[in-house]
Amino acid sequence: MTTGPNTHRSLTTRPKPQGSSKFVVYVALAGNLLVSATKFIAASVSGSAAMMSEGIHSLVDTLNEVLLLYGMHRSKQTADPIHPLGYGRELYFWSFVVAMLLFAIGGGVSFYQGIVRIAAPRALENTQIIYIVLGLSAVFEGYSWWVSKQAFRKAKGRLSYWQAVRRSKDPPAFMVLLEDSAALVGIAIVAIATFAADRFSLPELDGVASLLIGLMLGATASVIARECKGLLIGEQANPSVAASIREITDGEPDVANVNGVVTFQLGPEHIVVALSLEFADRLRTPDIERLVADIESKVRARHPEVVTLFVKPQTPAAFADGRRRRFKVGARKPSVSEP
Repeated sequence: MTTGPNTHRSLTTRPKPQGSSKFVVYVALAGNLLVSATKFIAASVSGSAAMMSEGIHSLVDTLNEVLLLYGMHRSKQTADPIHPLGYGRELYFWSFVVAMLLFAIGGGVSFYQGIVRIAAPRALENTQIIYIVLGLSAVFEGYSWWVSKQAFRKAKGRLSYWQAVRRSKDPPAFMVLLEDSAALVGIAIVAIATFAADRFSLPELDGVASLLIGLMLGATASVIARECKGLLIGEQANPSVAASIREITDGEPDVANVNGVVTFQLGPEHIVVALSLEFADRLRTPDIERLVADIESKVRARHPEVVTLFVKPQTPAAFADGRRRRFKVGARKPSVSEP
């Protein structure tokens, strides 16, 4: 350990496996693989633009799950000299790419299909095949949705679903649920539009359904992109983590004052913590080293997701001055959980 104005301790605890999220993604991947091929076959046989949009939707979702699994794999790599804090943010990057694909390919192509079909309407054929495929799709997508909902419900605790999405640090946990929800809504849109277009001889409704699917995918992608962007550019960890670490350091008799705790979320199970502490004046360098090692051990035991801990010996006045420089006049005010 080095001493001086900054004391750095690396916690070598490996991140906990993302087993729950990975299982949800695998289920969604299997469901979308089964669904996408049947939707494209039904679209080619019936000439339905809405069904073609749904096929593209399922194909994009399949690619999205592959990218999420790749991001999970990359994020588990151990730190190296080039990336000393690890690769946790890889998952956030690939989650953001998924949102862009959903918006550009899923939403864009569906919107285009709708415009083309409204401009040149064509009567639907073999609508029975559409209903059969929609029924099978509802079963596969419904099971995937149920699995993702159960996993997310367990993770969110007492929070509402929207609050849990906003606070989640694990994008796949809510992305699959949002995508599956959009898929089920899309199936309902296609079923209603197909019935109305066939019953009332209004093939334009097929194009309208495709437009609605495109708008829905665009809205879903926007929500996902917003949440992933916040994580990608850097968010604090759950405020309870900072409160818990403050509690640990407050209990140390040789810590005169806990100036502040700053947390930084690098991945679902990757957190970096910076502690500003004022030590008792009687302590010598070896005493501070032992105290920091003890704090590290306690933080490690309570929060294995904290992969790196920085401790900075500092007076309250010096910390307050640095805080004023960080949050300049006109900048966003820190939240109540920020030191």
